[in-house]
Amino acid sequence: MKKTLYLVRHAKAEDRTAFLSDHDRELVPAGIMASAQIGRHLAGQGVKPDCLVSSTAIRAKDTAKVVGEQLGIDAEAIVLDEAMFGGGPKAYLAAVNRSSEECQSLMLFGHNPDISYFAEYLTHADVGSMDKGAVITIEFDDLRWAEVSGRTGRLVSQVSPKQLKEDL
Repeated sequence: MKKTLYLVRHAKAEDRTAFLSDHDRELVPAGIMASAQIGRHLAGQGVKPDCLVSSTAIRAKDTAKVVGEQLGIDAEAIVLDEAMFGGGPKAYLAAVNRSSEECQSLMLFGHNPDISYFAEYLTHADVGSMDKGAVITIEFDDLRWAEVSGRTGRLVSQVSPKQLKEDL
């Protein structure tokens, strides 16, 4: 049975300052709008992930909440994974590998460069650096989440808020 993984990089957030920890940076208004735009785009494509997992960083959680809202998913359904903040691509793989088999589609919200590296690891495609708020769709044929590893996925699509604006 086919599984679908959506990788979403958090949208534009506050700049780093001496007074604010990196973990606590919030989305700026443009980031909130970009998250809503990506969510609406995904909803228009009929996307409705079974499970959402986010880094605990505020900017990732807020991106997940806004995208989820556009997809009709309650914010309470978002699972937070502390390891996805600074844990490297291995933390993303661990989040996927321990996902319930009841989730046929899974959406992860995280950070660069880890999320871009993870997409390349799974697909062996040249993803490059994901734009803020971008989403990558990867499909896996006849695998359980616990079996997902390097080069087992197929890159289906990659879209960013910037591309959606250009298409208008």
